[in-house]
Amino acid sequence: MGSDRRGCLADSRKLAWFFIPLGIVVLLGCNPPAPIRIGFVGGTSGRVADLGIAGRDAVLLAVELRNRAGGIAGRKVELLIRDDEQKSEVAQRVTRELIAQGVVAIIGPMTSAMAVAMAPVVNEARVPLISPTVVTNELTDRNDYFLRVSSPTREYVRKIALHERNARGLRRVTAVYDLDNRAYTESWLNDFRAAFAESGGEIIQAIGFQSGSDTAFLRIANDLLAPQPDGVVIVANSVDTAMFCQQIRKLDARIPLVGSEWGATERLTELGGKAVEGLTVAQIFDRNNTAPGYRVFRQIYFDRFRREPGFGGVAAFDAANVVLEALARHPAKRNLKETILTLRRFKGLQQPVVFDEFGETRRDSVITVVRDGEFVVIE
Repeated sequence: MGSDRRGCLADSRKLAWFFIPLGIVVLLGCNPPAPIRIGFVGGTSGRVADLGIAGRDAVLLAVELRNRAGGIAGRKVELLIRDDEQKSEVAQRVTRELIAQGVVAIIGPMTSAMAVAMAPVVNEARVPLISPTVVTNELTDRNDYFLRVSSPTREYVRKIALHERNARGLRRVTAVYDLDNRAYTESWLNDFRAAFAESGGEIIQAIGFQSGSDTAFLRIANDLLAPQPDGVVIVANSVDTAMFCQQIRKLDARIPLVGSEWGATERLTELGGKAVEGLTVAQIFDRNNTAPGYRVFRQIYFDRFRREPGFGGVAAFDAANVVLEALARHPAKRNLKETILTLRRFKGLQQPVVFDEFGETRRDSVITVVRDGEFVVIE
Protein backbone atom coordinates (compact mmCIF):
# COMPACT_ATOMS: atom_id res chain seq x y z
CA MET A 1 0.00 0.00 0.00
CA GLY A 2 3.03 2.28 -0.19
CA SER A 3 3.12 5.44 -2.31
CA ASP A 4 5.59 8.22 -2.96
CA ARG A 5 5.51 11.41 -0.92
CA ARG A 6 3.92 13.44 -3.68
CA GLY A 7 1.03 11.02 -4.00
CA CYS A 8 0.54 10.92 -0.26
CA LEU A 9 0.39 14.73 -0.04
CA ALA A 10 -2.11 14.86 -2.90
CA ASP A 11 -4.29 12.26 -1.19
CA SER A 12 -4.11 14.10 2.12
CA ARG A 13 -5.38 17.28 0.46
CA LYS A 14 -8.28 15.32 -1.02
CA LEU A 15 -9.17 13.89 2.38
CA ALA A 16 -8.85 17.27 4.09
CA TRP A 17 -11.25 18.91 1.68
CA PHE A 18 -13.58 15.91 1.88
CA PHE A 19 -14.14 16.58 5.57
CA ILE A 20 -13.67 20.37 5.78
CA PRO A 21 -16.64 22.49 4.66
CA LEU A 22 -15.96 25.29 2.21
CA GLY A 23 -15.51 28.75 3.61
CA ILE A 24 -13.90 28.01 6.96
CA VAL A 25 -10.25 28.34 5.93
CA VAL A 26 -8.78 31.81 6.50
CA LEU A 27 -5.30 33.23 6.27
CA LEU A 28 -3.29 33.49 9.45
CA GLY A 29 -2.23 36.95 10.52
CA CYS A 30 1.11 38.04 11.84
CA ASN A 31 0.11 37.17 15.42
CA PRO A 32 -1.79 33.89 15.27
CA PRO A 33 -4.37 33.43 18.02
CA ALA A 34 -4.07 30.79 20.71
CA PRO A 35 -4.78 27.25 19.53
CA ILE A 36 -8.01 25.39 20.22
CA ARG A 37 -7.27 22.46 22.50
CA ILE A 38 -8.94 19.07 22.25
CA GLY A 39 -8.00 15.93 24.15
CA PHE A 40 -7.65 12.27 23.38
CA VAL A 41 -7.89 9.56 26.04
CA GLY A 42 -7.32 5.89 25.25
CA GLY A 43 -5.43 2.83 26.37
CA THR A 44 -2.12 3.17 24.52
CA SER A 45 -0.21 0.74 26.72
CA GLY A 46 -0.82 -2.79 27.93
CA ARG A 47 -3.00 -5.52 26.43
CA VAL A 48 -5.48 -3.17 24.76
CA ALA A 49 -2.83 -0.89 23.27
CA ASP A 50 -3.56 -1.85 19.65
CA LEU A 51 -7.03 -0.33 19.84
CA GLY A 52 -5.88 2.75 21.75
CA ILE A 53 -2.93 3.42 19.44
CA ALA A 54 -5.11 3.09 16.34
CA GLY A 55 -7.53 5.61 17.82
CA ARG A 56 -4.80 8.01 18.91
CA ASP A 57 -3.09 8.01 15.52
CA ALA A 58 -6.35 8.52 13.61
CA VAL A 59 -7.24 11.53 15.76
CA LEU A 60 -3.72 12.89 15.29
CA LEU A 61 -4.11 12.51 11.53
CA ALA A 62 -7.46 14.30 11.54
CA VAL A 63 -5.96 17.22 13.48
CA GLU A 64 -2.94 17.39 11.16
CA LEU A 65 -5.17 17.54 8.10
CA ARG A 66 -7.33 20.25 9.65
CA ASN A 67 -4.32 22.35 10.57
CA ARG A 68 -2.80 21.87 7.13
CA ALA A 69 -5.99 23.37 5.67
CA GLY A 70 -5.92 26.40 7.95
CA GLY A 71 -7.25 25.16 11.27
CA ILE A 72 -10.51 26.46 12.75
CA ALA A 73 -11.23 30.03 11.66
CA GLY A 74 -7.51 30.71 11.53
CA ARG A 75 -6.73 29.02 14.85
CA LYS A 76 -4.61 25.90 14.98
CA VAL A 77 -5.92 22.83 16.76
CA GLU A 78 -3.71 21.41 19.51
CA LEU A 79 -4.17 17.75 20.47
CA LEU A 80 -3.38 16.70 24.04
CA ILE A 81 -2.98 12.91 24.35
CA ARG A 82 -3.36 10.84 27.51
CA ASP A 83 -3.05 7.10 28.20
CA ASP A 84 -5.81 5.79 30.49
CA GLU A 85 -3.79 2.57 31.10
CA GLN A 86 -7.15 0.76 31.18
CA LYS A 87 -7.52 1.84 34.82
CA SER A 88 -10.57 3.74 36.01
CA GLU A 89 -8.67 5.94 38.44
CA VAL A 90 -6.14 6.90 35.77
CA ALA A 91 -8.91 7.63 33.26
CA GLN A 92 -10.58 9.99 35.73
CA ARG A 93 -7.30 11.69 36.62
CA VAL A 94 -6.20 12.37 33.05
CA THR A 95 -9.71 13.57 32.19
CA ARG A 96 -9.50 16.16 34.95
CA GLU A 97 -6.03 17.14 33.76
CA LEU A 98 -7.28 17.76 30.23
CA ILE A 99 -10.24 19.78 31.46
CA ALA A 100 -7.91 21.89 33.62
CA GLN A 101 -5.82 22.55 30.50
CA GLY A 102 -8.82 24.00 28.73
CA VAL A 103 -9.82 21.35 26.20
CA VAL A 104 -13.18 22.03 24.55
CA ALA A 105 -13.85 18.32 23.94
CA ILE A 106 -12.28 14.94 24.58
CA ILE A 107 -12.20 12.15 22.02
CA GLY A 108 -12.24 8.74 23.62
CA PRO A 109 -12.04 6.51 25.43
CA MET A 110 -11.77 3.28 23.44
CA THR A 111 -13.26 0.89 26.01
CA SER A 112 -16.54 0.92 27.88
CA ALA A 113 -15.16 0.53 31.39
CA MET A 114 -13.13 3.71 30.95
CA ALA A 115 -16.15 5.59 29.59
CA VAL A 116 -18.23 4.67 32.63
CA ALA A 117 -15.45 6.05 34.83
CA MET A 118 -14.99 9.24 32.80
CA ALA A 119 -18.64 10.14 32.23
CA PRO A 120 -19.30 11.72 35.68
CA VAL A 121 -16.18 13.87 35.32
CA VAL A 122 -17.12 15.34 31.93
CA ASN A 123 -20.74 15.74 32.98
CA GLU A 124 -19.69 17.87 35.94
CA ALA A 125 -17.41 19.99 33.75
CA ARG A 126 -19.85 20.06 30.79
CA VAL A 127 -17.12 19.06 28.38
CA PRO A 128 -18.25 16.71 25.58
CA LEU A 129 -16.73 13.22 25.54
CA ILE A 130 -17.07 11.67 22.07
CA SER A 131 -16.11 8.01 21.99
CA PRO A 132 -15.12 6.17 18.81
CA THR A 133 -15.70 2.60 20.04
CA VAL A 134 -17.57 2.50 23.37
CA VAL A 135 -20.76 0.45 22.93
CA THR A 136 -21.98 -0.45 26.43
CA ASN A 137 -25.72 -0.19 27.03
CA GLU A 138 -24.97 1.26 30.47
CA LEU A 139 -24.49 4.74 28.99
CA THR A 140 -27.35 4.55 26.49
CA ASP A 141 -30.06 7.22 26.06
CA ARG A 142 -28.81 9.61 28.71
CA ASN A 143 -29.05 13.37 28.49
CA ASP A 144 -25.41 13.93 29.38
CA TYR A 145 -22.07 14.89 27.85
CA PHE A 146 -21.17 11.41 26.61
CA LEU A 147 -21.65 10.91 22.85
CA ARG A 148 -20.44 8.15 20.56
CA VAL A 149 -20.08 7.29 16.89
CA SER A 150 -20.57 3.52 17.35
CA SER A 151 -23.91 1.84 18.02
CA PRO A 152 -24.69 0.37 21.46
CA THR A 153 -24.33 -3.41 21.69
CA ARG A 154 -28.07 -3.93 21.61
CA GLU A 155 -28.10 -2.59 18.05
CA TYR A 156 -25.83 -5.19 16.46
CA VAL A 157 -25.09 -8.11 18.81
CA ARG A 158 -28.51 -9.50 17.97
CA LYS A 159 -27.32 -9.91 14.39
CA ILE A 160 -24.37 -12.15 15.28
CA ALA A 161 -26.49 -14.15 17.75
CA LEU A 162 -29.10 -14.91 15.10
CA HIS A 163 -26.40 -15.72 12.58
CA GLU A 164 -24.81 -18.27 14.89
CA ARG A 165 -28.15 -19.88 15.70
CA ASN A 166 -29.76 -19.86 12.26
CA ALA A 167 -26.93 -19.84 9.72
CA ARG A 168 -24.39 -21.95 11.62
CA GLY A 169 -26.92 -24.03 13.54
CA LEU A 170 -25.41 -23.56 16.98
CA ARG A 171 -27.76 -24.37 19.84
CA ARG A 172 -25.68 -24.83 23.00
CA VAL A 173 -22.65 -22.57 23.47
CA THR A 174 -20.28 -21.64 26.26
CA ALA A 175 -18.82 -18.16 26.69
CA VAL A 176 -15.82 -16.47 28.25
CA TYR A 177 -15.70 -12.74 29.01
CA ASP A 178 -13.25 -10.19 30.42
CA LEU A 179 -14.17 -8.94 33.89
CA ASP A 180 -11.83 -5.94 33.61
CA ASN A 181 -14.10 -4.40 30.95
CA ARG A 182 -17.40 -5.79 32.18
CA ALA A 183 -19.29 -2.62 31.26
CA TYR A 184 -18.76 -3.83 27.70
CA THR A 185 -18.45 -7.60 28.01
CA GLU A 186 -21.51 -8.11 30.21
CA SER A 187 -23.57 -5.78 28.04
CA TRP A 188 -22.47 -7.68 24.93
CA LEU A 189 -23.08 -11.09 26.48
CA ASN A 190 -26.50 -10.18 27.84
CA ASP A 191 -27.63 -8.98 24.40
CA PHE A 192 -26.23 -12.12 22.76
CA ARG A 193 -27.93 -14.36 25.33
CA ALA A 194 -31.32 -12.71 24.85
CA ALA A 195 -31.28 -12.88 21.04
CA PHE A 196 -29.82 -16.39 21.02
CA ALA A 197 -32.53 -17.62 23.39
CA GLU A 198 -35.29 -16.11 21.25
CA SER A 199 -34.33 -18.45 18.43
CA GLY A 200 -33.94 -21.51 20.63
CA GLY A 201 -30.28 -21.22 21.59
CA GLU A 202 -28.72 -21.28 25.04
CA ILE A 203 -25.52 -20.17 26.73
CA ILE A 204 -24.98 -23.18 28.95
CA GLN A 205 -21.96 -21.74 30.77
CA ALA A 206 -20.32 -18.30 31.01
CA ILE A 207 -16.88 -17.88 32.58
CA GLY A 208 -15.47 -14.51 33.63
CA PHE A 209 -11.70 -14.00 33.77
CA GLN A 210 -9.19 -11.32 34.75
CA SER A 211 -7.09 -10.24 31.79
CA GLY A 212 -3.34 -10.48 32.34
CA SER A 213 -0.15 -12.36 31.62
CA ASP A 214 -1.00 -14.94 34.30
CA THR A 215 -4.46 -15.80 32.90
CA ALA A 216 -4.91 -19.60 32.89
CA PHE A 217 -5.99 -19.84 29.25
CA LEU A 218 -5.61 -23.60 28.91
CA ARG A 219 -7.52 -24.36 32.10
CA ILE A 220 -10.35 -22.04 31.07
CA ALA A 221 -10.37 -23.59 27.59
CA ASN A 222 -10.83 -27.01 29.20
CA ASP A 223 -13.70 -25.66 31.29
CA LEU A 224 -15.34 -24.14 28.21
CA LEU A 225 -15.25 -27.44 26.34
CA ALA A 226 -16.23 -29.67 29.27
CA PRO A 227 -20.03 -29.35 28.71
CA GLN A 228 -19.51 -30.39 25.05
CA PRO A 229 -20.96 -27.21 23.51
CA ASP A 230 -21.73 -26.62 19.84
CA GLY A 231 -19.50 -23.52 19.88
CA VAL A 232 -17.56 -21.09 22.07
CA VAL A 233 -18.13 -17.33 22.34
CA ILE A 234 -15.15 -15.14 23.32
CA VAL A 235 -15.77 -11.57 24.51
CA ALA A 236 -12.31 -10.15 25.05
CA ASN A 237 -9.57 -7.96 23.61
CA SER A 238 -7.49 -9.10 20.64
CA VAL A 239 -4.61 -10.56 22.67
CA ASP A 240 -6.83 -12.63 24.93
CA THR A 241 -9.11 -13.70 22.09
CA ALA A 242 -6.09 -14.98 20.18
CA MET A 243 -4.81 -16.83 23.26
CA PHE A 244 -8.16 -18.48 23.92
CA CYS A 245 -8.48 -19.55 20.29
CA GLN A 246 -5.04 -21.14 20.38
CA GLN A 247 -5.75 -23.10 23.54
CA ILE A 248 -9.22 -24.17 22.44
CA ARG A 249 -7.85 -25.37 19.09
CA LYS A 250 -5.32 -27.56 20.90
CA LEU A 251 -8.25 -29.37 22.50
CA ASP A 252 -10.75 -29.25 19.64
CA ALA A 253 -9.60 -28.24 16.16
CA ARG A 254 -13.07 -28.03 14.66
CA ILE A 255 -15.39 -26.37 17.18
CA PRO A 256 -16.98 -23.11 15.90
CA LEU A 257 -15.66 -19.93 17.52
CA VAL A 258 -17.44 -16.59 17.85
CA GLY A 259 -15.70 -13.33 18.77
CA SER A 260 -16.67 -9.77 19.64
CA GLU A 261 -15.70 -6.64 17.72
CA TRP A 262 -13.44 -5.54 20.61
CA GLY A 263 -11.08 -8.36 19.72
CA ALA A 264 -11.37 -7.95 15.95
CA THR A 265 -8.28 -5.84 15.36
CA GLU A 266 -5.39 -6.64 13.04
CA ARG A 267 -3.47 -7.84 16.07
CA LEU A 268 -5.91 -10.74 16.44
CA THR A 269 -4.91 -12.30 13.13
CA GLU A 270 -1.23 -11.54 13.70
CA LEU A 271 -1.15 -13.28 17.08
CA GLY A 272 -3.79 -15.93 16.49
CA GLY A 273 -2.52 -17.32 13.20
CA LYS A 274 -4.32 -20.46 12.08
CA ALA A 275 -6.14 -20.76 15.42
CA VAL A 276 -8.44 -17.82 14.58
CA GLU A 277 -9.38 -19.12 11.13
CA GLY A 278 -13.15 -19.47 10.91
CA LEU A 279 -13.84 -17.11 13.83
CA THR A 280 -16.98 -15.05 13.16
CA VAL A 281 -17.48 -11.47 14.37
CA ALA A 282 -20.13 -8.77 13.89
CA GLN A 283 -18.57 -5.39 13.05
CA ILE A 284 -19.75 -1.88 12.12
CA PHE A 285 -16.85 -1.64 9.71
CA ASP A 286 -15.78 -3.24 6.41
CA ARG A 287 -12.07 -3.24 5.66
CA ASN A 288 -12.74 -3.49 1.93
CA ASN A 289 -15.34 -0.74 1.75
CA THR A 290 -15.14 1.21 -1.53
CA ALA A 291 -16.28 4.63 -0.29
CA PRO A 292 -13.84 7.23 -1.73
CA GLY A 293 -13.20 8.98 1.59
CA TYR A 294 -12.37 5.71 3.32
CA ARG A 295 -10.04 4.54 0.56
CA VAL A 296 -8.06 7.79 0.66
CA PHE A 297 -7.95 7.74 4.46
CA ARG A 298 -6.76 4.14 4.53
CA GLN A 299 -3.90 4.95 2.15
CA ILE A 300 -2.83 8.08 4.03
CA TYR A 301 -3.02 6.32 7.39
CA PHE A 302 -0.90 3.45 6.12
CA ASP A 303 1.66 5.80 4.59
CA ARG A 304 1.84 7.80 7.80
CA PHE A 305 1.95 4.96 10.35
CA ARG A 306 2.89 1.87 8.26
CA ARG A 307 -0.07 -0.22 9.42
CA GLU A 308 -3.78 -0.61 8.81
CA PRO A 309 -6.16 1.67 10.76
CA GLY A 310 -8.64 -1.11 11.61
CA PHE A 311 -12.03 -0.37 13.07
CA GLY A 312 -10.51 1.67 15.90
CA GLY A 313 -8.78 4.05 13.50
CA VAL A 314 -11.82 4.51 11.28
CA ALA A 315 -14.16 5.19 14.21
CA ALA A 316 -11.67 7.57 15.84
CA PHE A 317 -11.20 9.54 12.62
CA ASP A 318 -14.98 9.91 12.37
CA ALA A 319 -15.20 11.02 16.02
CA ALA A 320 -12.41 13.56 15.55
CA ASN A 321 -14.08 15.06 12.50
CA VAL A 322 -17.38 15.38 14.34
CA VAL A 323 -15.58 17.56 16.89
CA LEU A 324 -13.61 19.52 14.29
CA GLU A 325 -16.60 20.25 12.06
CA ALA A 326 -18.75 21.25 15.04
CA LEU A 327 -16.01 23.60 16.21
CA ALA A 328 -15.81 25.14 12.75
CA ARG A 329 -19.55 25.81 12.79
CA HIS A 330 -19.81 26.66 16.49
CA PRO A 331 -22.34 29.49 16.89
CA ALA A 332 -21.84 32.10 19.56
CA LYS A 333 -23.20 31.36 23.03
CA ARG A 334 -23.87 27.69 22.40
CA ASN A 335 -21.82 24.87 23.84
CA LEU A 336 -20.20 22.23 21.65
CA LYS A 337 -22.53 19.44 22.71
CA GLU A 338 -25.54 21.51 21.64
CA THR A 339 -23.86 22.29 18.33
CA ILE A 340 -23.22 18.62 17.61
CA LEU A 341 -26.76 17.59 18.46
CA THR A 342 -28.19 20.51 16.46
CA LEU A 343 -26.14 19.65 13.37
CA ARG A 344 -26.92 15.95 13.96
CA ARG A 345 -25.49 14.62 10.66
CA PHE A 346 -21.78 14.43 9.88
CA LYS A 347 -19.71 12.88 7.15
CA GLY A 348 -18.17 9.52 7.97
CA LEU A 349 -15.56 7.42 6.23
CA GLN A 350 -17.89 4.52 5.47
CA GLN A 351 -21.32 5.81 6.44
CA PRO A 352 -22.75 9.05 7.84
CA VAL A 353 -22.65 9.70 11.56
CA VAL A 354 -26.17 10.71 12.62
CA PHE A 355 -26.87 11.57 16.26
CA ASP A 356 -30.20 11.37 18.06
CA GLU A 357 -31.17 13.70 20.91
CA PHE A 358 -29.06 11.68 23.37
CA GLY A 359 -25.89 11.63 21.26
CA GLU A 360 -26.46 8.03 20.15
CA THR A 361 -25.80 6.77 16.63
CA ARG A 362 -27.14 3.80 14.67
CA ARG A 363 -24.70 2.24 12.25
CA ASP A 364 -25.09 -0.70 9.90
CA SER A 365 -23.21 -3.85 10.87
CA VAL A 366 -21.78 -6.77 8.92
CA ILE A 367 -20.92 -10.35 9.81
CA THR A 368 -17.28 -11.21 9.11
CA VAL A 369 -15.26 -14.41 9.24
CA VAL A 370 -11.48 -14.82 9.39
CA ARG A 371 -10.27 -16.47 6.18
CA ASP A 372 -6.60 -16.74 5.23
CA GLY A 373 -5.74 -14.17 7.89
CA GLU A 374 -8.28 -11.60 6.68
CA PHE A 375 -11.70 -10.46 7.90
CA VAL A 376 -14.12 -11.31 5.10
CA VAL A 377 -17.72 -10.02 5.01
CA ILE A 378 -20.21 -12.88 4.69
CA GLU A 379 -23.48 -11.13 5.57
